[in-house]
Amino acid sequence: MSAKVIPEKIHLVAFRILQAEMNSPFEFDTNYIHSFEDEVKFDLAFSLEDNMVKTDFQVEIATISEEHTNEQEASANFTFVFVFNVENFKELATAINDETLDINGGLSNALASIVYSTSRGILMTRFQGTALADFILPIIDPAKLLVK
Repeated sequence: MSAKVIPEKIHLVAFRILQAEMNSPFEFDTNYIHSFEDEVKFDLAFSLEDNMVKTDFQVEIATISEEHTNEQEASANFTFVFVFNVENFKELATAINDETLDINGGLSNALASIVYSTSRGILMTRFQGTALADFILPIIDPAKLLVK
């Protein structure tokens, strides 16, 4: 596959928040937050015939407070779905069989980057006014999402 990923040919056509759970106890003291723990999951599904790509992105976050301070940790669990139309998808993917595609690594990386950074912004706004207000989804190499 020698086709190039052309950002202008990638279109976000749908977005949904499937799950949005937060636990931010009223008596939680953010002064005792030692760190944050986060885990992310990223999945891709494709329709070569329709030039469509669906991504599922899940993130779980929890505070880690200094020992013997907060009775309960603050936490959040979000699941986002992004659907993209990729105009030149047929040039960037090759069907191996009915259920498997060989995808140009640049496309997968571009979609992971878009999904991850957009989700970071959504979470930052959702966490305002909560015990998770200081959490920012860390900057990572999007290729790491693809190997999980």
